[in-house]
Amino acid sequence: MCWRIWHLARKKKQIAWNDARRLAKRRLEREQGRNDAADDLSELSEGEKEKCDPDVSEPIKNLSRINSDTQIWFDTDKSKHLYIVLISMHGLVRGENMELGRDSDTGGQVKYVVELARALANTKGVDRVDLLTRQITSPEVDSSYGEPIEMLSCPSHATGSCGAYIIRIPSGPRDKYIAKESLWPHIPEFVDGALNHIVNMARALGDQLNGGKPTWPYVIHGHYADAGEVAAHLSGALNVPMVLTGHSLGRNKFEQLLKQGRLSKEAINATYKIMRRIEGEELGLDAAEMVVTSTMQEIEEQWGLYDGFDLKLERKLRVRRRRGVSCLGRYMPRMVVIPPGMDFSYVTTQDSLENDGDLMSLLGSDDRAQNKTHLPQIWSEITILALMQIMRFFTNPHKPTILALSRPDPKKNVTTLLKAFGECQLLRELANLTLILGNRDDIEDMSNSSSVVLTTVLKLIDRFDLYGQVAYPKHHKQSEVPEIYRLAAKTKGVFINPALVEPFGLTLIEAAAYGLPVVATKNGGPVDILKVLNNGLLVDPHDQNAIADALLKLVADKNLWAECRKNGLRNIHRFSWTEHCRNYLSRVEHCRNRHPTNRLEIMTIPEEPMSDSLRDVEDISLRFSIEGDIKLNGEIDAAARQKKIVEAFTRMASLNSNTGIVYSPGRRQMLFVIAADCYDSNGETTETFQAMIMNVMKDAGLCFGLGKIGFVLLTGSSFRETMQALSCCPVNIEDFDALVCNSGSEMYYPWKDMVADTDYEAHMAYRWPGENVRSMAMRLARTEDGAEDDITEYVAACSSRCYSYSIKPGAKTRRIDDLRQRLRMRGFRCNLVYTRAASRLNVVPLFASRIQALRYLSIRWAIDVSKVVLFVGEKGDTDYEDLFGGLHKTIVLKGTVAYGSGKLLRNEDNFKREDAVDQGNPNIKFVETSEGQNIAGALVAIGIK
Repeated sequence: MCWRIWHLARKKKQIAWNDARRLAKRRLEREQGRNDAADDLSELSEGEKEKCDPDVSEPIKNLSRINSDTQIWFDTDKSKHLYIVLISMHGLVRGENMELGRDSDTGGQVKYVVELARALANTKGVDRVDLLTRQITSPEVDSSYGEPIEMLSCPSHATGSCGAYIIRIPSGPRDKYIAKESLWPHIPEFVDGALNHIVNMARALGDQLNGGKPTWPYVIHGHYADAGEVAAHLSGALNVPMVLTGHSLGRNKFEQLLKQGRLSKEAINATYKIMRRIEGEELGLDAAEMVVTSTMQEIEEQWGLYDGFDLKLERKLRVRRRRGVSCLGRYMPRMVVIPPGMDFSYVTTQDSLENDGDLMSLLGSDDRAQNKTHLPQIWSEITILALMQIMRFFTNPHKPTILALSRPDPKKNVTTLLKAFGECQLLRELANLTLILGNRDDIEDMSNSSSVVLTTVLKLIDRFDLYGQVAYPKHHKQSEVPEIYRLAAKTKGVFINPALVEPFGLTLIEAAAYGLPVVATKNGGPVDILKVLNNGLLVDPHDQNAIADALLKLVADKNLWAECRKNGLRNIHRFSWTEHCRNYLSRVEHCRNRHPTNRLEIMTIPEEPMSDSLRDVEDISLRFSIEGDIKLNGEIDAAARQKKIVEAFTRMASLNSNTGIVYSPGRRQMLFVIAADCYDSNGETTETFQAMIMNVMKDAGLCFGLGKIGFVLLTGSSFRETMQALSCCPVNIEDFDALVCNSGSEMYYPWKDMVADTDYEAHMAYRWPGENVRSMAMRLARTEDGAEDDITEYVAACSSRCYSYSIKPGAKTRRIDDLRQRLRMRGFRCNLVYTRAASRLNVVPLFASRIQALRYLSIRWAIDVSKVVLFVGEKGDTDYEDLFGGLHKTIVLKGTVAYGSGKLLRNEDNFKREDAVDQGNPNIKFVETSEGQNIAGALVAIGIK
């Protein structure tokens, strides 16, 4: 036993030592990044420097909620017809009877996003609000979570399809309710499903309100890390502003778990997928125009831990923008404090009465002698069911009620509260304690953390013999929560939130609305809430004596209790949804002024000319001729005869029409996309590349007819290199509908011309640092012990939207995740791709990628992503993982790619591939070779007929 204790202590010290080294290294890297940015921005005037560089030791006390150059939102402007998209991917989301506390994924965030959607839809100028979440058809949960659409509200000013709706997007296994930690591989599928819905809704709203022009979202708002990543991809695909709300942050949780010393970094990552979550949050910071926070503490102490945000650098850049000074390609999202709103519709006039009278006078002189089944008159207006759920626990139900309402989560610190109550005899004599800890049937069926908390609660009740003094009901409905607050207020009780860290504390506002004084943790959002409401006391959540003293003070001092109640009711309007929406929309309007105008248009499909209509007939004739020559009366075969008929009709059509043939990819029924990265060890294109293209095109023509299938090539090579590789292939370059080169940064249409699509360049060029990152990327890509010529600029492959660098064979360079981190620390937002068997590094705009280019084409050409088939090899460039997932079909051609760049994607201590790619995706099919027959069989196997 002594050896085990010694071993555990030694292991804990080792974890703490490794953690300290990691944090020290990270601090040095962040400091170096900050210094590099400061050096580049040093040309500010002295006055600007004074404003931008406050003393490090001086904390920033306040961040204005409405800036001087931000226009206040007026809901009287009838010209606005806004479409807003909110995303909350995980948990159980529905409008009525929310199962809050059912599990760790269904908590305050669910309530917040539903009420935000309703409140925004009720704001004049907002026509439609869609809350996107995951569709769940599992027998484990109610069938309502499987309904594709649920109306939340239809305001009086709404018409047609306007209002607030929950839209449930299929993603991942249809019959399973998946915890948020396991949702990461299914994000691409959610993105594609959400994109389809938004495009269809933009068309419908455009027809209804905008004269047929698509009404694109005014803003896309992601809630939590998973939805933040979804919103980032949608923002890039649609070129509309993105807003992020973290709710709780992975890096903060990671640091806390490491400090506890119970789990190693590897164990934390395996349990919580924490590194994948952090990368999702970093990507959200890259793409977000604005980050909505509840408190300044969240900005300074939580978001300040991330590579993509530095408060001092953000302030410098903000001042430069305001004064018209270049930011040199650097960007930081704007952090704004907008406290969550609250629905006051449940609060009645009687809840706001200044005084309910003395408890004893209401009960009568002999009420202590009353049987507990004889309910006091003051509770006659309380819902009987909600009342009985709590009152049945108490020996004396007339005492003030101390109310705690939260999930059974260790972070909520309920056990410390129970110890404080149990060990304070005077508090036990003056008050009862009510613990509303979610809903449960059997503790053993709950998650491990929840069952541990609830088991500990029961043991503490038994240890301190608190039977008759503590209520811990198993079930409650969301509609009963207001009655529970009223019950505590009627008994002149107190609400307490003793969480170790509380990001905001919505329950504190709810309690104040019902006239309850509060005791709250001093860590996090409650500090700012109590500063506004002035209706309670702050305590150290680790100090149970301080908790007991604060509760005793409010329960025993009736004058203090009445003063706190009055202050809370007087100031509560500052947390109304009306106030929240006004601030929110003002902020969004301000950030939209910095965002480029959306130029995305959906191609109108022209009427099909006669020649194109008959092209499919020709394809059918070709198919018959391959299968066998059928002679008619000893004359020419059927294929030749059919061809002559086609030519005759074509000549007639050209004679009868003054217009030429209009080529439109929008008429394609499917897209076959070739994205196999076929390079040898030196990064040169192999012959397999040409053979694969031939086989794919041949098989597509045999199975479907070339007129129905469009072909797209996605490559990391430059346009010149791509044309050179295709020149050796016996196909016409015009057979491709599009060529996407330089890792998604350039797009060409060979059937039209050989000029890069300027609309696409403008679409994905947002936040592109341009020349400012050119030398920086090359310098940071080298390792500390690397030679100067390990990485050099490859000018021949560079363009206005892509900087390419050659990697010397055998040279050591930084992996993608490491290089991206260092660029983020300096305020640069880019996408990085190693290509051509790790012999080339492409630095492209943040929103430029091969998969995003494919989404762009699907929107422009009005082709559903599910009608796209991707052909890839077994390995590829470092963006290879992005090509999997989503609604498109993927065929992996074994043996086509011998060398990839995957070794330079991530460090070993980062997240694993299975956290990014769904290993059981039914839309992925492997074939042994690239021969046509095997491709045909694979197409049938994934449902393409």
